[in-house]
Amino acid sequence: MKKITLIIAMALLIMSCGEKKEQAEKNNKEGTAISGTIKVDGSSTVFPITEAVAEEFRAVQPKVKVTIGVSGTGGGFKKFSRGETHISDASRPIKDKEKAACAENNIKYLELEVAYDGLAVLVNPQNDWVDSFTVEELKKIWEPSAQGKIMKWNQIRPEWPNKEIHLFGPGVASGTYDYFTEAIVGKSGSSRGDFTASEDDHVLVQGIAGDKYSLGFFGLAYYAENKDKLTLIGVHNGEKVVKPTLETVSNGTYSPLSRPLFIYVNSSSIKQPEVIEFVNFYIDNAADLSKDVGYIPLPTENYTKQKENFKTFVESNK
Repeated sequence: MKKITLIIAMALLIMSCGEKKEQAEKNNKEGTAISGTIKVDGSSTVFPITEAVAEEFRAVQPKVKVTIGVSGTGGGFKKFSRGETHISDASRPIKDKEKAACAENNIKYLELEVAYDGLAVLVNPQNDWVDSFTVEELKKIWEPSAQGKIMKWNQIRPEWPNKEIHLFGPGVASGTYDYFTEAIVGKSGSSRGDFTASEDDHVLVQGIAGDKYSLGFFGLAYYAENKDKLTLIGVHNGEKVVKPTLETVSNGTYSPLSRPLFIYVNSSSIKQPEVIEFVNFYIDNAADLSKDVGYIPLPTENYTKQKENFKTFVESNK
């Protein structure tokens, strides 16, 4: 009797192993179980969204490794144009010179919008004199001609303190820097140079939080993570003072400091099924995950359009 029971148990075990192997093979054929490495680099602003997507993706595809660098939008595009990455995070559209660099290396790509962001203008919590800025005032502070001339708070408004302004902002390779200078100064990449610059937004948070007379800017999500250390300042949009929120960024009233965020996909990378799977997963989950990390989702129809664009892109580059 014991011998019969043992034989039955062994038979069931063999059948179970066979079924699992068959299911695994089926999953592989269907593309549900994949492996490989996906290389992403670029914007520190887009990083939190991509990181959140990658974390959720690992739960679905644990054999796929997603590496994410933060070289800044410009630094990311340099790597992308050399074919060193599959996906580039960007907080601004690709520039003509970056397009040319991709063309030189025969790199075709697709631009996908993933979320909206508002640029936050910030001061130290001990700052009790600033309640808002006009675009003209921000330009007066940040334009190239301000260097060595506009050095004190009372040069912006006479009633403000006769104290030096200490400026903090993203580095010049950052898409956030490009966007801010374009929106405020009127020319992308054009600003005074005498400010503390860093590609690491946490460095900027620490700088502003530790200096009563500081003023800086970076992506809204990093303010959301550090509300207790910083004071968010509203910007006059021409009609009224508006602070960046989910509502004001998505409806466009936080102007001119609202912007879309992007990922760029290298056409050669879609030969790897894990990249196709990851990008589709990204688009499907960007709305919920962008909101989780402090950004503003696109309208549902926009994500539907991005999905269609990616499907066409994949089919045309097979």
